Amino acid sequence: MTDSTTDTDRYWHTGVSAITPESVYVRGYKLDDVIGLPFTAATFLMIKGRLPTPQETKVLDAVLTGVLDYGLEKSGTAAARYVVSCNPSIQAGLAAAALSAGDYGLATENTARFISDTYEEFKASGETDVDAFAEKVVAKAKAEKRRIPGFGHQVFKYTDPRAQILKKIALDAGLWAEPAELYEAVHRAFIKLPGREHFPINDVAVLAAITVAMGFTPEESTALAILGTLPGVVGHISEEFASRKVQRLIPPETVHYDVPRRDLRTDLAAAGWDTDV
Repeated sequence: MTDSTTDTDRYWHTGVSAITPESVYVRGYKLDDVIGLPFTAATFLMIKGRLPTPQETKVLDAVLTGVLDYGLEKSGTAAARYVVSCNPSIQAGLAAAALSAGDYGLATENTARFISDTYEEFKASGETDVDAFAEKVVAKAKAEKRRIPGFGHQVFKYTDPRAQILKKIALDAGLWAEPAELYEAVHRAFIKLPGREHFPINDVAVLAAITVAMGFTPEESTALAILGTLPGVVGHISEEFASRKVQRLIPPETVHYDVPRRDLRTDLAAAGWDTDV
């Protein structure tokens, strides 16, 4: 009996890597040869499937160092430290930090998708005036009470300095593309709204714009942002281990307790239970 299963019929399919008795291949290259390649270049290769140019490597380097550490101010760091104070496992701490990335912190996915989708809408509209189109985007978002991702910061007003550094590196490398320029136009329209004048394009939004320009998907964009924060998370986890504090708790003085005192037997009777049993 012959096996008539074709390659495309098989349950799994991958073009990422293959292990043979002789060697390990990653994206078609022998791992022996890839070892020693800069980590940023190897990261690009593994995700995109091709070697990056020196300019792409420099920009991706900036992306990976753009948010090295959020400090204790962000939930991901606190989550990691709380977890390892009970479960002293670095894997558990790293997982907790990664799971804390989302719409309101670190995850670039929604911003990247907004940038890509808005640019596609602009191209499909046939309009040529970027600023006029951006005004419509903001007006529609306001009418629908929909948040435009990537604008505003808890600390920085008007300008996020980290975002500007990242943008300059991308511009110098020729990787600040038309979608990013349209996004800036949307921002210009957005800050005309009352009370929004001080909202900057934040660092996470610029990371999203750069990764879109580099051809990464929105999901890959968030993965890169998380990857870039992991050295800082490792530092915090190691610090937590060294502190020897066990089972961190919420300090009571930081909580307003509004828990009533009730009589269970009385309330059971009021709810129709037989309290004599």
